[in-house]
Amino acid sequence: MSSNNRFYLASAPIWRSLLHLCIPMIAGFSVGVVYNIINAGFIGSLHSTPLLAALTFSLPVFALIMAVGGVFGVGGGTFITRLLGSQEQTTDAAATALRIKQVSSFTMWGAILVGVAIGVLGLLFATPIALAVGASGEALAPTATYIGVMFAFAPIYVAAFALEQVVRAEGAATASMTGLIASTIANLVFDVLFILVLPWGVFGAGLALGLSNIVMVGCYVWWLTRKSESVSVSPTFFRADREMLKTVFGVGASELLMSSFLIVTTLIVNWVAIGYGDALLAGMGVALRISQLPEMICMGVFMGAVPLFAYSFGAGNHARLRRAITGAAIAIGGFTVIFSTLVFLFRDQVFALFSADPSVLADGTLILTAMLVSTIFNGFTGLVIAVFQATEQMRNATIMSVAQGILFIPIILIGNAVIGIKGVIWAMTVTELLTFGLGILLFSLSRRALAAAPSTGAQQAAGEVDAEALAAV
Repeated sequence: MSSNNRFYLASAPIWRSLLHLCIPMIAGFSVGVVYNIINAGFIGSLHSTPLLAALTFSLPVFALIMAVGGVFGVGGGTFITRLLGSQEQTTDAAATALRIKQVSSFTMWGAILVGVAIGVLGLLFATPIALAVGASGEALAPTATYIGVMFAFAPIYVAAFALEQVVRAEGAATASMTGLIASTIANLVFDVLFILVLPWGVFGAGLALGLSNIVMVGCYVWWLTRKSESVSVSPTFFRADREMLKTVFGVGASELLMSSFLIVTTLIVNWVAIGYGDALLAGMGVALRISQLPEMICMGVFMGAVPLFAYSFGAGNHARLRRAITGAAIAIGGFTVIFSTLVFLFRDQVFALFSADPSVLADGTLILTAMLVSTIFNGFTGLVIAVFQATEQMRNATIMSVAQGILFIPIILIGNAVIGIKGVIWAMTVTELLTFGLGILLFSLSRRALAAAPSTGAQQAAGEVDAEALAAV
């Protein structure tokens, strides 16, 4: 870990640290969102509503694959940063340094192995999965194709997400952003080739996405191999002991549960919305991509700040942790108001770029309005979950991760039954408001946990190594 990155995590003024950690994340995520919008535009240029609907149907599948990466990336990344913070207090720096290498190696290779298993199963059952997510009629074939291509690249997607978290664990936000931007640029080039030059439709879009993630993995592996002073992705450090599994999966499980419930809610939305026709689904897909811009800005703040939270907690610097949380909350509030307002003001003009279908435009602009209201609460909810993950509050992180899904199911079903399509469109907004309230309650009850010392079990496991292993560091 470079002294510059440690400075931003350990002692730099809070706003300076947040700017260093969050601005690159916001830039990287925003570029990715812009790509998603352009990608939908590429598919939209083919003037096929079933193809646009196929992109919407595939979202829960992609969320599942990325959730697996999140288990390893969030669990392993926060573990690494807490260990880095604990080096300010530990008397056995060599053992801690070795443990960091073991965690980072496990994060990468464990993610890849699980990704291979998921990819094989997904390829075998691509069409049944497309049916399960709600695709039918003309949208079934392109959905199955897109899903199949995604599963073929599953090990790459999982590794890319996990490695991005490992890079950020050291405070190397610029390196993380570089990988995201390089992947986005590659994706745009591949889209032009596979969708516009070679008329491969959704197959081309899936292939472009997979190849661009290979670029991302290459960037991160190169950085971790050549630039990192603390972590290692060498298989020689791979270790999967009990404390490793408990800590990584204990924290990462909240990410998997959150994404799993997102899949469930998306499926329910698809099943309910399909009764209103493909135009509503197509409108949802485009509105989701547009509303992701303010959402990704908020995500860039709370995900960028996670290493700062975890390092401060691991170092026992609770005053710095509180200041970091407050600063991140102020930034999220400001970004949400500004960018959501701008997107809302120009929603009609932006939406018209993706479809000329009047029904898609009418439904989509209403959906976009509801989604933008949701971002007001979603950013703070994400911040609360990030704090829980960074400070080893596994129970609270899990509760928050499943709350949205549990609440959403009855809300959308009741809304659909009582007020029809508007109930479907505004169901997520109501759910986000309730989840935000729950997050505030849990956070207010967790003040004692925020002031507690990090668990010692994981660090103690680092001491259970022989002299030969220590000499290899």
